[in-house]
Amino acid sequence: MIVGGGAIAARRAAVLGEFGAAVTVIAPEWKGGVRNIDWVPRVYVPGDLAGAFLAVAATDDREVNRSVGEEARKLGIPVSVADRREECTFFFPAVCEHRGVTVGLVSHSGGDHRRAAEAASAVRKALEELD
Repeated sequence: MIVGGGAIAARRAAVLGEFGAAVTVIAPEWKGGVRNIDWVPRVYVPGDLAGAFLAVAATDDREVNRSVGEEARKLGIPVSVADRREECTFFFPAVCEHRGVTVGLVSHSGGDHRRAAEAASAVRKALEELD
């Protein structure tokens, strides 16, 4: 379950969908361009996470993200809250792919996105050097 329809939500939906997840996006607008998702064109309401395996709060509204995070934690669902790392129960890894090899373990436990991006870049470079 992804709540939000912008760039971050689209990246999360693309990665999850590529690896076989059934992705539902709840957002009034969906700019993701990602196919094979179930888009629910409305705002999030408490109760939307019932039955979800994983939750991503990626809206531009702090209160909505907070509410999604709280609901997920109450239900025992892993949650990534895009605007507050302290509200996350997991951090989304960078996914690096090259010629059929996929590495999806690049993350930073403290939420240092710049450091994680540098590590992902190094992994991508190493994959390219395998040619």
